[in-house]
Amino acid sequence: MVNSIQALFLGILQGLTEFLPISSSGHLYLGRQMFGLNEAGLLLDTMLHIGTLFAVLVFYRREFIGICRNPFGKLTWLLIAGTIPAVIVGFAFKDYFDSLSKSGVTVGWEFLITGCFLWFADSIKKGRKQMEDLTFKDAVFIGTFQAAAIFPAISRSGMTMAAALMRKLDRETAAYFSFLLSTPAIAGAILLQSMDILKGEGEAISPGALAMGIIASAAVGYAAVKWMIGYLKKHSLKAFAVYVWILGLFIVAMQYSGKF
Repeated sequence: MVNSIQALFLGILQGLTEFLPISSSGHLYLGRQMFGLNEAGLLLDTMLHIGTLFAVLVFYRREFIGICRNPFGKLTWLLIAGTIPAVIVGFAFKDYFDSLSKSGVTVGWEFLITGCFLWFADSIKKGRKQMEDLTFKDAVFIGTFQAAAIFPAISRSGMTMAAALMRKLDRETAAYFSFLLSTPAIAGAILLQSMDILKGEGEAISPGALAMGIIASAAVGYAAVKWMIGYLKKHSLKAFAVYVWILGLFIVAMQYSGKF
C-alpha cells in the first residue's frame, strides 16, 4: 500500500524531474526502490503523469487554445512530426522497455549517457532559430532524440533540448519546444499505463494519497517548466550533466558491489 508521504514525495519528484533534464522515470525508479515499491505504484505513476500533463497544458494554454481553433496549423503538424518517432519505437519495443524499467539494470549507464548528450549540446555554438523558424526536419530530428528517452533513465527533456540546440534553436526556444512536445509523449505514457491498470496491475493506494501525489506533481511541474525556460536563457546545461554523471557513477558502483 502506497502511503501519503510516499505519494507526496514521488509527486514532487515527478513534477521536478519531468521538466529538468535529469530523467523523471529514472528518478521515480530510484524513489520506488527507496520505499521498497519495486514493482509498484502503476496507478500512482499514471496519476503523477496526469499531474505533469495538467501542468504543461496550463502553462501552454494559449498554444493549445490556438491549436483547437486551428487544428491544421503548422504547430499541430510540428508536434505530430516530433511525436511519430517515439510512437514507432514505443510500440515496437514496448515489452523490452518495460522489462528494463522494472529491472533497472541499465539505469546508471543511462544517466551517464544523458550527461554526455547534455554536455555535448551545451558546447555547440549558440543558435538563433526561433519557433517561427522551426521546420519539420527539425521536429523529426528532435522527436528521434525523444524516442531514445523511452529508456528508463534517458531524460526526455534533456534529449529534446540537446537535439534542439544541435538544430541551432536558441536556448529559450529549445526549452519551449521541448516542453510543448512533451504533451503528446506524456499523454501516450498515460494511455499505455492505463491499459496495464485495466489488466489489474499496480499497487493499492488511498484516494487521499493519490490526490496528494497528483497535486504535488502538477504544482511542482508547473514551477519547473517556468523556471527551466528562464534558466536556459542565460545558464548552461552542464550543471545538470555533472549531476547525472555523479548519480550514474554512484548507481553503477552500487550495482557492481551488489548493494543496489
